[in-house]
This record gives sequence, C-alpha cells and structure tokens, in this order.
Amino acid sequence: MSFEAAVHAQAIDLDKLVLEMCADAGAGHPTTAMSLAQIVTVLMFHSMRWSPEAPAYPTSDRLVLSEGHAVPIVYAAYARLGGMIGRDPEKRRPMTADDAMSLRRLDSSIDGHPNPMEGFPFFDAATGSLGQGLSVAAGLAEGARLDGLDRRLYCIIGDGESREGQIWEAVDQIIDQQLTNVLAIFNCNGLGQAGPVSGQQSPERIQAKLVAAGMNAVLIDGHGPEQIRESIEQFAALSDAGEGAPMALVARTVKGWGAPSLQTGNWHGKPAMGDALARAQQELDERRVEMTSSLVQSDQFTINPPAEAPARSAGNFDIPTLSAAMKQWDMESLLQSGQLATRKAYGLALRALGQANDRVVALDADVSNSTFSETFGKDEALAGRFIECKIAEQNMMSMAVGLAAAGKVPFVSTFAKFVTRGYDQIEMAINSGANVKIVGSHAGISLASDGPSQMGLPDIAWFRSFTTMRDHRGNPGCYILQPADAYAAYGLTEVMAEYEGVCYMRTLRPETELLYSDDVVFNLGGMEVLSEGRDVLLVASGYMVHEANKAINELDKQGISATLVDLYSLPFDGDMLLDLAQANNGYVITLEDNYGAAIGSAVADVMTDAGDSFSLKQMHVRRIPKSARSPEELLEHCGLSARQIVQAGLELLEVGAVM
Repeated sequence: MSFEAAVHAQAIDLDKLVLEMCADAGAGHPTTAMSLAQIVTVLMFHSMRWSPEAPAYPTSDRLVLSEGHAVPIVYAAYARLGGMIGRDPEKRRPMTADDAMSLRRLDSSIDGHPNPMEGFPFFDAATGSLGQGLSVAAGLAEGARLDGLDRRLYCIIGDGESREGQIWEAVDQIIDQQLTNVLAIFNCNGLGQAGPVSGQQSPERIQAKLVAAGMNAVLIDGHGPEQIRESIEQFAALSDAGEGAPMALVARTVKGWGAPSLQTGNWHGKPAMGDALARAQQELDERRVEMTSSLVQSDQFTINPPAEAPARSAGNFDIPTLSAAMKQWDMESLLQSGQLATRKAYGLALRALGQANDRVVALDADVSNSTFSETFGKDEALAGRFIECKIAEQNMMSMAVGLAAAGKVPFVSTFAKFVTRGYDQIEMAINSGANVKIVGSHAGISLASDGPSQMGLPDIAWFRSFTTMRDHRGNPGCYILQPADAYAAYGLTEVMAEYEGVCYMRTLRPETELLYSDDVVFNLGGMEVLSEGRDVLLVASGYMVHEANKAINELDKQGISATLVDLYSLPFDGDMLLDLAQANNGYVITLEDNYGAAIGSAVADVMTDAGDSFSLKQMHVRRIPKSARSPEELLEHCGLSARQIVQAGLELLEVGAVM
C-alpha cells in the first residue's frame, strides 16, 4: 500500500504545481495534465530507465507526449527531479520549480507544447499537432532495433486524438514490424476541447480496436498506481523477450483528477485563477490526506539509470562518383546512352550512401520501384535498414523524425504528390530540428499520362515558405532541390546527407539528357549557368531546364542571346542571380512545371529587395493539367513548351510575335 500512497502523494504535488504554472502563465491545459498525474509519476519516478542529469542519453528509455497540450505534468515532474534544461548542451542546468513557473514565457525553455529545440532535451520531437506521437515512437523503436539497444519507448496519446488516422497507421506499422519495445498509452478521460469525445473513442471501443488490429491491449485504472506499475512491468518483460503481440494500455482517467470543482463545466485549456485556484488546491490537499495516510518517511522512488552507450561511429558520406558507382554495379551502358532519369540516379546515390554510412536509413510508402529507393532495399547489405511503410505517408514522415532523433539519417521517398499528405508532419519535423531528407519523385507535369492525381504541383510553393525563415540552428528552415539531370540528382543526394536539417528534393519520371559530369560540384543554395547571353535571362529547374535549352536555340535564330541558369536550389545566391539579370538588361523569365508562388516568386522577392529595375515574366502551370501521351504535349497544353517560351521572350523584349 505504501507504493500507492507514495505515487498519490507525488501526483498531488505535481498537480498543485501544474495549477500554479498555468495560473501564472494565464494559459495552458491543467485539467488534461492532471488526468496523467499517476501515469507520469510511475513512468518518470519509477519505471523508465533514464537519468535527469543526461536526459538525452542514447540508451535512455524515451517518453513521447503525443498529447502535447498535457505537457505541464511532465514539466512539473521534471522540475521535481531536477532534469537538465537549456538550449546550449554545454550550459544546461537542473530545472527548478521556479523554471516551471516560467511556462510559456518568451525567454523560457518551458514552451507551451513540447519542443526539444527550445531547450528541453527530455523530448525527442516537437508535438502538439495531434496524432503524430505514436509514429515518432515507432521511429525511435526502429532506431533502437538497428542499434541493438533494449531501450523502451512510451507514448501517451489522448482519447480524442485517437480518432486521427495516423494513430492507426502507426498501430499497423508497430504490429507489422513487431515493435514490442513501444508501449502506447491511451489517456481516456472522456473529454475533448468542445465536449465529450465520441463513443468511438471510449476506453472499451479503443481497446477493442487495438485488439482487432492485433495488439495486446490492457484496460486499466489510470489513477491506480499498482495497476499502472504492474502493466508497465508486463510490457517491460514483453519488450525484453521481443516476442508476442505489441502492447498498449488503455487508461481510464478523470480530467482534473483530485479537484472535483474542475471536473464540471468545460475547463479545457482554461487555467484556474483566483478563488477557483484556491479551491482546487484545497481539494487536492484534502485528497492527499485521504489517500496518503499509509505513507512513511522511508517511501521513496529510485530511477533506474540507462545502460552504458556503445561507441557510435559518425561515419562519412563520401561516395564514389556516379560514373564509378555505375561501373561498380555493371550499369555503364545506361550512362553511355546519354540519358538517365533523376529518380534512378537518386536510387543509386542512396545505395552508395547506405554502403558508406550505417546511419543512413531508407523509408518508402509502397512505391519503391517507382521512386527507385528499392535500389537501396534490394542490396542485401542494406535491406535491414530499408523500412516499408506502405500507403501511410503521414506515419512515414513522423517515423523519420523518430529515426533522426535516434541518430539516423532517414531518407523518405514517395511521389511528390503524396508528400503533400505529410505537410503537417514535415512542419513538425522542422520545428523539431529533425535531420530528415524527403524525396518526391514523379514531380511536375512531365509525368504526363498519369494525370494530375499523380503530379506534384503545389509542393514547391509550400516548401518554399520554409526557405524564407530560419530554423533553430540559424539555417533555412528547408532546402528545396530540383536536379535537372542524373549527375545533379546523384550529387545533391550526397549533399543532403551531409547537411544537418530538412531537405526536399524532387525527381522526375522521364529519362532526361545528361547535362553535367562527375566534375561538377553541387551545393545547397547553388545554381549553374548553362548558357551565357546578353539579352534575356531564363531561370529554370528540373525538367524545364531541358525545355529552356530548346528555347535558347530558337531564340538564337531570332537574333536573341539568352542566358540559361539551372536554379536547382531554393534558397539561392540572390546576388549572383541579380548580377546575371543585370548582365541581360534586367529581362528575366522563370520557368517551372508546377503551380506558382514558387521559383518565380522567390526570384521576384530578390528583385524587389534589390530595388533595381527589372522585368520579370513568370511561366508556370496556370491550369489543372490532364493526362497526355507525352511530356511535350502537356507542356504545350499548359503553356510551357519551347515554342511558348520563345514567344514569351519575344514579347518581353518587344521584338514581336513570330513562329
């Protein structure tokens, strides 16, 4: 009985601090946090193997709080344990109750929702956009398995958020991969933001769904310390054995536990203030007297430390040239043909990187034979680091965040069109400072015959918004890369691997002419001048570089000398582009086979900031495309053929319409 009393005493202490923190901040979710008091106490003070002095230690058990708005209860526990905080790892210090009272303050590491990049290293990923945490835990679990570590991953999920499809994508993944080192804990307090959760999210229904999916789902009293401890011990044994069905806990809890006055009405996201705070604190004190009479002075918690971390090689990302790699794998004939699809070159680079560095991991969503990530997966030496996520892009993106937190360099591959399903997850990856590489194949309208349902068209505009801001490291929030040929795709894949942060690269379905050689060096933020002229600057990327090349020949016949720039990176060197524009009398045409607000807008921003006089014509897809038998047909249909580029150039220079 003393364990029960000790847990309740600690939980009540944490609840009181939670109420004070949220009241002082004037914001927060204290009642949700209070529903987790006993679960968090058992985990952080007893069951988890971790060290408050080294919370991010590589072998530590990890807690992913998918239900991110409940974070004050974790902050309260962390403050009582003196866990280290601070953005600079060299200057971290133990967290105190005073730090807890800085919740949501601008200069505080105690953010409104979990974020390790703000100086709270207990967490591995930013959460709070609901439904993503279990996927992150699955990624951490895969990372632990690859490293041969017995670390356990705990994930707390709200009952309301369990309606999110990504939760069930993650459940499928955990069962498919037999990730018995993950424990999903569903916090079933019965209330969402606007009112009660659906009956579909009742404890009994959630348990039934989990069992039907193939999990060992145990229904417990989420405020019963012994039940919590015993079920976690059951999970630990299962995790150690690595056999049987993965386990989940469905915890029946009370929102605002311990304070009846906060259990009626809607207190979601509302801190108790003034008299309401005093009453809730008094109710908790009364609860303490009632529930801790058996507590004795000798009752205390002991945290089990993590195992010693094995040595980990940082490795390198130096890989052979494209020509050398193709010779090694008896593929020289493809290169000698003068054409090679960028998606195929990406697959080759991914395989080469995997052989050079055991941190490189590949994920795909059932399209690996189209993205050519299968080149990695079919290599016997690399197959164990290939993770098939099936048609579940959101889960895949968040898994990559977990893998990155486990020290891996995950490359995530799918169609550029389907990358859009993971936009929210990618934004949270950027917020987390995750080292994730995303590759979208079949980009733009050159896909042609499959039609717009398979074409990535708004992706550049969305990703470009992250190129306009700085991440926690002071770098662009994301780099966008659009290689025009196989050499560029191969080189940029290597560059992505070397960079710490999120990158997005587009690859193409069609075979495209080789423009470069092994000698060309590609860099983030770079560009290549393919043709130098004096009258008009053509700025293109990806497939449009080839169409622009055709247009240059036609412009030359009209007596117009054009410069062509392969703007393969966003952001880019603005000064260099401005110099090229000025050398062409300020006349610029941007060319892209996707929707607008992308490259053309980025170039326009640079010109606007410069304040000089320029004439800019943006050419991009301005209608919903359809199927066509060839890329050339569709380019003409969308106003982006070489003929139409020439026409635009003549009109911009006021030479007159011909052809």
